Amino acid sequence: MSNSNSFQIIAGEYRGRKLNFPNVNSLRPTPGKVRETLFNWIQFNFFGKTYLDLFSGSGALSFEALSRGAKQVIAIEKNSSAWKNLEKNSKLLKSNKIRCFNQDALEFLAQKNEQHFDFVFLDPPFHQNILPKALKLLSEGNFINTSSKIYIESEFEVTQNFLEINFSKKIKISKQKQSGQVNYCLLEVL
Repeated sequence: MSNSNSFQIIAGEYRGRKLNFPNVNSLRPTPGKVRETLFNWIQFNFFGKTYLDLFSGSGALSFEALSRGAKQVIAIEKNSSAWKNLEKNSKLLKSNKIRCFNQDALEFLAQKNEQHFDFVFLDPPFHQNILPKALKLLSEGNFINTSSKIYIESEFEVTQNFLEINFSKKIKISKQKQSGQVNYCLLEVL
């Protein structure tokens, strides 16, 4: 594992901690600048909340939420090497507030669910048309309620029209930016 395969937690209890991640194809951790923007967007609303991190990858978003006072984080990662690393990093931080599952995110969303999440992180692999499927399953399942927020990273700009086609609940784009080739936005379920 090369030294470049790491990210640093920006703020909170684990501020400054460097965590490593494996060299896995299509794994691109959310850059620090983008994570900082996201958590600035939700800064008065993230403490004591529940998070669902689908397509967790390096876990950068999960561990940042954990560091900033999440009540619970559920991280879903299909790649076994990336998942093992998530488990290793959660043990390193000695937190019982994060649970990591080695499962396909779309299969996870297709299951019966009894828990609503305050925040959902959706950062699927790019150029595989996964985002529409994930949004459809997320809106049809019992994962969110009218106060939930959804954060998306994608290779294209998410539009209100795209959401209306792929999301069965009322939703609006609250914030949106672009950093390099990555478009990211925060959505509010209405």
